[in-house]
Amino acid sequence: MTSYCRRLTAGAGSSDLSIRLRQPSRAAKISRLPRNYANQRQGIVLRSRRCLVEAVGAVGASGAWERSDGADGEEKVLVPRSYAVGDLAEKRGTDERTVEEEEENGNRERKKSRDRTIKVVVAAAVTVVMGVGNRVLYKLALVPLKQYPFFLAQLATFGYVVVYFSVLYLRYKAGIVTDEMLSMPKAPFVAVGLLEALGAATGMAAGAILSGASIPVLSQSFLVWQILLSTIFLGRRYKVNQLLGCFLVAVGVIITVASGSSAGHSLQEAGIFWSLLMMVSFLFQAADTVLKEVIFLDAARRLKGGSVDLFVVNSYGSAFQAFFICLLLPFLSKLWGVPFSQLPNYLKDGAACFLNIGTLSSGCDGAPLLPLLFIAVNMGYNISLLYLLKISSAVVSCLASTFSVPISVFVFTLPLPYLGVASSLPTGFVAGAIILVMGLLIYAWTPSVSAR
Repeated sequence: MTSYCRRLTAGAGSSDLSIRLRQPSRAAKISRLPRNYANQRQGIVLRSRRCLVEAVGAVGASGAWERSDGADGEEKVLVPRSYAVGDLAEKRGTDERTVEEEEENGNRERKKSRDRTIKVVVAAAVTVVMGVGNRVLYKLALVPLKQYPFFLAQLATFGYVVVYFSVLYLRYKAGIVTDEMLSMPKAPFVAVGLLEALGAATGMAAGAILSGASIPVLSQSFLVWQILLSTIFLGRRYKVNQLLGCFLVAVGVIITVASGSSAGHSLQEAGIFWSLLMMVSFLFQAADTVLKEVIFLDAARRLKGGSVDLFVVNSYGSAFQAFFICLLLPFLSKLWGVPFSQLPNYLKDGAACFLNIGTLSSGCDGAPLLPLLFIAVNMGYNISLLYLLKISSAVVSCLASTFSVPISVFVFTLPLPYLGVASSLPTGFVAGAIILVMGLLIYAWTPSVSAR
C-alpha cells in the first residue's frame, strides 16, 4: 500500500481547523483478522507503526481533541473534547487557591510571630517591675522582722503552698485546670522542689559567710549555668551575638553593683570554698528553671498541643519544696543562728512580731503590712517569671530578672520609708548600666535557634 497524505477539514463548528494525517512511506501492515470479526465490526482496520496528527491553524478554545467513531461505514472524524476547557479552568482555579492559601498562611504565621514577640516583651517588662518590687520590699519587710528573717523565709515558703493550692482549686472548679493537667507525672515536680530547697540551703550557708557586695558578682554565674543547661538538656544553640549579649549583661551587673565596693577583697577573705558554694547554689536554681521549661515542653506533647496551667507547676513545686525544707530545718535553722531546740520559741516570737501584737511587738513597726506586701509581690514575681519562662525560655527569664538588679540599686538611692538615709550610687553605675543595656540589645538582635 503506497504512502499518502490526506487533508481533512472539520465542520463549521471547529473554527477554521485543518487536520493533516501523515503516514510513513513504509508499507502498512494488514493484520490477520479472526473469522468472526466480520460479525463484530465491518471494514478493514489498517495498523501503521506511526500516525501523526497535526493541527493546522487554531485549535479552538478547548485546545484538545478526541476521536469520534461514526456508524458502520462512516468516516472517522476528530471532534473537540468538551471537558478540556473545564479541566484547564479547574486547574487554574486550584493553582490560584493554593497561592491564596499560602499567602494567607504566611500572613497568619507573621501575625502569630508578631503577637508572640509583643507578648514576650510585655511579660518581660512586668517581670522586671515585679523583680524590682520584690527586692525593695524584701528590704522593707526586714525592717520590722530584722530579728526574724528565718521566720519570714518560712512564712513565705509555707504560705505559698496554701495560696497556690487555693487558687488551683478555684481554677479547677472554673474548668481552667483539667484532669489531664493534674494527672501529669509528679516526679519532675519532686525534682523541682528538691532543687529549690537545695538552692535555698546552699545559698543561706554561703550567704552567711560572704559579704553583701560579693553576692551580686557571684550571682552572674546563674546566667552561665542557664546557657550551659539549656544547651545540654534542651538542645539549644546560641549564636555569637547572643553569647556576647549575655556576657555583657553579666559584666554590666558586676560593674553596676560592685564598683567602688570591696567585693574582690571580700571574696579573698571568705575563701574559695564559700564562693564555689554560692555558685553551686545558683547552679541548683538554674537547673530548677530549666527543669520547669522541660515540664512545659513535655506537657505540650502530652496534652496534644495544649499547655499546662501555671498554678499546677507552682502548686506542686512549692509543696515539694516545703516538704524538703522541713527535712532540712535542723540544718537551716543553725545557719540562721537559731538552735533547733529553740526553733518553736523562735517561730512563736516571730509570729508575734509579724502580727505586731504582744509585749514583743516593740521595734516591729510596719508589720504586718510590709511583710504581707513583700509576700504578695514575691508571689506575683514568681508567677510572672514562670509565665515568661513558659512563653519564651529560661535564658530570657534570667535576663529579665538580671535587668531588675541595677534598677533596684537605683531605687535604693531614693528616700524610701523605714530605710533611713538613702544609699549613694556606685561609682560605675552609669557605665555598668550602659553595658548591660547594650548586652540586652545585642542578645535580642536575633531570636535564639532551638533544636526541639
